[in-house]
Amino acid sequence: MRFIPLMLVRGAILATLVLATSVTHAERLKDMTSIAGVRQNQLSGYGLVVGLDGTGDQTSQTPFTVQSIIAMLQQKGVNLPPTGQLQLKNVAAVMVTTSLPAFAQPGQNIDITVSSIGNAKSLRGGTLLMTPLHGADGQVYAMAQGNVLVGGVGASAGGGGAQVQVNHLSVGKISAGATVERAVPSTLGENNQIRLELNQTDFATASRVVTAVNDQFGAGTATALDGRVIRVRTPSSSDARVSFIGLLENIDVKPAVAAAKVILNARTGSVVMNQSVTLDTCAISHGNLSVTIGADTQVSQPAPGSRGQTVVTATPTVEVKKDPGKVLLVKGGASLAEVVKAMNSIGASPQDLLAILQALKSAGSLRAELEII
Repeated sequence: MRFIPLMLVRGAILATLVLATSVTHAERLKDMTSIAGVRQNQLSGYGLVVGLDGTGDQTSQTPFTVQSIIAMLQQKGVNLPPTGQLQLKNVAAVMVTTSLPAFAQPGQNIDITVSSIGNAKSLRGGTLLMTPLHGADGQVYAMAQGNVLVGGVGASAGGGGAQVQVNHLSVGKISAGATVERAVPSTLGENNQIRLELNQTDFATASRVVTAVNDQFGAGTATALDGRVIRVRTPSSSDARVSFIGLLENIDVKPAVAAAKVILNARTGSVVMNQSVTLDTCAISHGNLSVTIGADTQVSQPAPGSRGQTVVTATPTVEVKKDPGKVLLVKGGASLAEVVKAMNSIGASPQDLLAILQALKSAGSLRAELEII
């Protein structure tokens, strides 16, 4: 079988996306906020996977696997001689991880992920032995056990032939592989109130949420504590509280326009903006790049006898050239998207984009938050 290698694209790639405009649409509170205390809790545990087909840990290099096997056998009443050297190829030491959903109760089943921590080649076909899963407080909240399902394919041809591997064979999942043994205490509705927390801090949006909730349920129901947290009074009974929260989450609120933000991937040169960003007047010198921003003047002449007025509009135009010794001249009102697009068209490197955007930000011409990833 012949494999065609992936083509490597040389040069920076521009991905200028306008994610939001000045016109925003109403969103449900369920999508904009979360309720304090209603959250998942991470669990983890150390266990053993047995029944592997010779793809387990090399015990000479993973002594903790041997120690775990000896300890487990001793608990089962099997005593090994102190000089015994175990050679196990069908056992792998693993870490088991999962998230305990909010309001999970004893007896509920949850999915788990099993990951090798040794040098096992594959967990395919293995069985996870009973493993306690602990929370951050050290308490056991669930017990895990079951057959590990490893997705993907691993194949190789003998004699130094081609090898193909899709997915990581040292990581698998067990659907409904853990049983909840302990519930996390919930403080929802304590003192007949809940706290809504905005996904993004915004004082204007918080004020709009308070207004929308009070219009729906009456004055004084909601109170903003800061730009992120809104306190909401709830009914005293649990049944009425659940119904109230269900109605609360479906209230539509029009969020405020987010602050301008520009995100640059320094490795690929991708630029993402959350809205249209314009530049103030500035001048920058960078290497052999020359940027000229002019104006395309258009004149609108009214028809004779219409008593209209002649309208002259000037649309900014951008031109980028590789011309050493020139200065980047940026006039006010120019679009950052057009500047970056023009620079990318002549093959500007990601480092060039990074340096120029940082210079624009330092000079005060770029009136947006610059984030580099």
